[in-house]
Amino acid sequence: MNLAAIGVPGLIIILVIILILFGPRKLPEIGSAVGKTLSEFKKSAKDIMDDDDDESKKIEVQKAETKEQVK
Repeated sequence: MNLAAIGVPGLIIILVIILILFGPRKLPEIGSAVGKTLSEFKKSAKDIMDDDDDESKKIEVQKAETKEQVK
């Protein structure tokens, strides 16, 4: 299921259900927790991607050095 397929009416229904379940006092806490979680997830994903890029660059440098040594 694609998140874009939910649409605005679906999001409104979800928000109303969350409001009923948790109440208005808990919503800021829940929003903050979700925001922090997403921020940590993005940071971790970026770190993983950076590590992969660094590894690829090291391999390319090693291949270039090997070709130079063969000549």
